[in-house]
Formats: sequence, structure tokens, C-alpha cells
Amino acid sequence: MTKLKIGEQSKPRFEFRSFGQNFDEAAKKMKELSAPVPEKVKERFSDEIYIVSKTNDINNTKIRNGKMDIKTFVRTLKGLEQWNPLMKTDFPISKEILSNEVFPAFQVKIPELDKESYTMEEFLELIKTNPDLQSVKVHKHRFGYMINNTICEYAEVLINGAKIVSVNSESTEVEDVLKTIKDLGLVGVENINYLQAIKRVIGMIDKPLAN
Repeated sequence: MTKLKIGEQSKPRFEFRSFGQNFDEAAKKMKELSAPVPEKVKERFSDEIYIVSKTNDINNTKIRNGKMDIKTFVRTLKGLEQWNPLMKTDFPISKEILSNEVFPAFQVKIPELDKESYTMEEFLELIKTNPDLQSVKVHKHRFGYMINNTICEYAEVLINGAKIVSVNSESTEVEDVLKTIKDLGLVGVENINYLQAIKRVIGMIDKPLAN
């Protein structure tokens, strides 16, 4: 078994995540059960832009630190989701990458692209003109933990300014995540990924969060 390290890439992980208004008990247990973690992941802040599509639920697309980052859904196993990196690239992005990789990931019609490359601002203008796409600002305040050799997180999240909280456990080993869910008192709580949570908050999906 490979020992996971927070902040480092590994083979594709299986993820449990949920979103709601209150996960105080799970957050408290995370602090109590966590092994020591590196200082750099104890508390982190990030500002990201997610691009959500009415026609796509399998590709998770976001912009962070000036890079376009796309993950694709692989499968669900014992209620956990597995995602793989699809692409990561810097802005400006070439017309070819937008035509061949980015817009196909949204599962929408490819727009007329009359420039050889697009800055982030120009790309977001393309998103704004497509009725099936929406850019969403997401601010994350994350606290990292390590429980049962799974990477865990409690996060305070702003989605276009709406405040919710999230809990997460992920690992390459399914059984370790399932044990962690049980230890944190989260058995039966819906597994909701970021793509789904954002769509529910902005009203693109008519469904509530976990609580």
C-alpha cells in the first residue's frame, strides 16, 4: 500500500465529499483523530473560477492560479467517486486547445474562435455569451487533516458569495475512506462533488445540499 502524502500527486484517488450548512461535529472529530500534517496544508486559502455547464456533469473545469484545470469522472465504487486529471494548461490558451479539449469537455457547441489564442479575460467573455455555461467565483478556506491514511479536509466555501461548508476524505484505498466516513459520523451523508454543489447553489440543479 502506498502511503499518501498531503499536497503531493498520487495515483487517482477515491473521494467522499459533502456540502451543507453545518458539519461542526465532523470538523471536531477531524481535529481529534488527525495525525500530524505539514504546516503548509494545515490552513489554505484559494480563489478559483469554476465553469459549469447545463449539459455536463462528468468534467470538472476550473481556473486556479492562472491555469485551466479539467478533471474527468471515472467511476463510482462503494459510493465513492474517482476522478482523473484530463488537462492542465496556462493562459493564454490556443484556439486549438479550446476547440479540441476545453469546449468538448463542456459538451456544448464550439464557438467561433477568430483569434489564435485567448487570455483568461477573453475566455471568460466566451463563457458569458453561451447560455449553457456559467462562470462561478469560489473562495475556499481549507483546513487539512490526515485520518486512517486518508487526506481529509474541512472547508468554509463561498460560492458567488453564498457561504457553505464542506467535509472531505480521499485516498487511493477505498476501505480507508469508508472507515474514515464512519469514524467522522458521516455514514449516510450524501456524497456531493464541487460541480454538483455549485450547480445546486446557483440554481442550475433543483436539489438541496446535505443539510
